Amino acid sequence: MIRSAPSFLLASKSGPTRRTLSSVHPTRWHRRPQHTVGGKRSLTTPEISGGFTTPLPDSGLQLPFRFETGFALFAKRTPRPFPPPFLSPPSGSFSDPLSTHHQSRDKRAFVDGELIRGWTNGDDAVYASDYFICANDGVGAWSARPRGHAGLWSRLILHFWVAAMQEDIEKLRTPDQPYHPDSIRYLQQAYERTIEATSGPNDCLGTTTATGAQLFYKAGGSGTAPSASPLLYVTNLGDSQVMVVRPSGQEMVYKSKEQWHWFDCPRQLGTNSPDTPTQNAVLDTVEIKEGDVVLAMTDGVIDNLWAHEIVENVTESVRRWEAGEGGQASGPRKDGANGGMTFVAQELVNAAKQIATDPFAESPFMEHAIEEGLASEGGKLDDISVVAALCRRSTPP
Repeated sequence: MIRSAPSFLLASKSGPTRRTLSSVHPTRWHRRPQHTVGGKRSLTTPEISGGFTTPLPDSGLQLPFRFETGFALFAKRTPRPFPPPFLSPPSGSFSDPLSTHHQSRDKRAFVDGELIRGWTNGDDAVYASDYFICANDGVGAWSARPRGHAGLWSRLILHFWVAAMQEDIEKLRTPDQPYHPDSIRYLQQAYERTIEATSGPNDCLGTTTATGAQLFYKAGGSGTAPSASPLLYVTNLGDSQVMVVRPSGQEMVYKSKEQWHWFDCPRQLGTNSPDTPTQNAVLDTVEIKEGDVVLAMTDGVIDNLWAHEIVENVTESVRRWEAGEGGQASGPRKDGANGGMTFVAQELVNAAKQIATDPFAESPFMEHAIEEGLASEGGKLDDISVVAALCRRSTPP
């Protein structure tokens, strides 16, 4: 049975928000895509890739393992600009106070006087550093509302999540009370700070999923010599996903489980949603190995590619990088090191985009929609965000 539209009337109905109505009808939300002769949807949105976003400041915490990261992004449409005070718009008149003119030249986004961490991709937001990666998916249906800013919500949750983590890492501790990750508490603090930042005169509406992976370690012993192994703290709320791929064996070591209220309505943090990190986020601890690739992905990937396709794509990309493909390396290419993660992320985005823009392709989203009795065909056109992180042993300073 096809669900009726009242859940889309965001201002008049409390509760979680369905992403868009495009998931149950061939017509895509916001604009109807144009088709080329070859059957592909015509898109002009640029793709972006890189090695890292805003890194964590040097906290003095020395870990035996670290991430080498890369990310790649594809936005289905240009993101809505952040409103003031998060972004200062250009002065519109010579009568504006002169003190605003210098602010209008800075296109970066700020909150509480601090540069907002991460990178925006449509309504998605991603973060990549040596010890933490994150991919949040803002619910795009909020773009229909005058004060809807899902992209801001996804970015602020990410920003405050990293800030809470950093504050805990920097706390003074006695030798018998070492630092230990408290991931759900960090996300809860981020949620509360985002509500505060978007309330009152700012009044920005939105919701977002949240998924992140923090790299830590598990101490161990081998005879008289101490040893450690990498340990991943995966926190998830909603239907973005963290996956661990082991290219050496072309296997999937782990993937987080999506959380739904109902089909195409994931758990989400924000306006009208009953979900909170404390009550609904799931924390998994995952033992990984050096050479494993950790992925943080929004549903633009997993709605268009099956898990085995992701594993095959990542494994093949690492193999090609080791063989000399994919661009200039900054050192040895083993396991995808020294630049390979950007190549891995970009190849995965390319594969997901190929299905997303094909109206005749088979996709996981189409399969799930049909199981729900909904009319659907082809891939799901959506923001596609991938952060890829290679687990490596840290080198002594």
